[in-house]
Amino acid sequence: MAGERSQVLVVDDDESIREVVQLVLERGGFSVRTAEDGRAALKVLFAGSVDAVLLDVDMPGLDGWQTLERIREVADVPVCMLTSEDAELAKVRALRGGADDYVVKPFGPQELLARVEALVRRGRGGTEGTSKPVEIYEDGLLKVDREQRLVSIGGTELQLTRREYSLLAALTDEAGRVLPSEVLIDRVWDGMATADQVKLYVSRLRRKLAEHGADHTVETVRGIGYRYRPPA
Repeated sequence: MAGERSQVLVVDDDESIREVVQLVLERGGFSVRTAEDGRAALKVLFAGSVDAVLLDVDMPGLDGWQTLERIREVADVPVCMLTSEDAELAKVRALRGGADDYVVKPFGPQELLARVEALVRRGRGGTEGTSKPVEIYEDGLLKVDREQRLVSIGGTELQLTRREYSLLAALTDEAGRVLPSEVLIDRVWDGMATADQVKLYVSRLRRKLAEHGADHTVETVRGIGYRYRPPA
């Protein structure tokens, strides 16, 4: 990989698995950090940014599901769940919980490497690849500066994660029009998400907008999708 090496966080309570995964990823050109449990993983994330997370499901204390929930409260870094359970319900739970991918143990090194490469590409995606020119969206309430990737309401900056910003940018790109979940999945998640994930992020975005009395601007059109409605 050219340029700066992407950083991957590997979280697993099994030291031997951490060592093997670290070796595979470092040989593939990644920089790797490791954590033996969920709490240690969160400390790494809070201390600095990573490009992707490989997260074991079955860990003592804070397990993978609980750790994923905590991660999604503060960041939208791509996450791949690692588990020995090859069951459809577990995969659905992972995706609905906000995971981007799901790998069943044991896995081959080339498969793992390919999945991590895809995760990192996805994390660097979002709306950058759209054909929309860099511009500023502004109405009587909200301002979206696409060049600076900043959102403000009444002059106060809104603290959004990368994915929340991309979602709001996509909605304001076509303010007043209803965007189906499938369109948002394509534009914001590069086609790798579910309708439940879109619903989850819309809910999170509304909570942040609500702090400024603007949650009503993002509407749910039942059975179709979502719309940003500018103030009259």
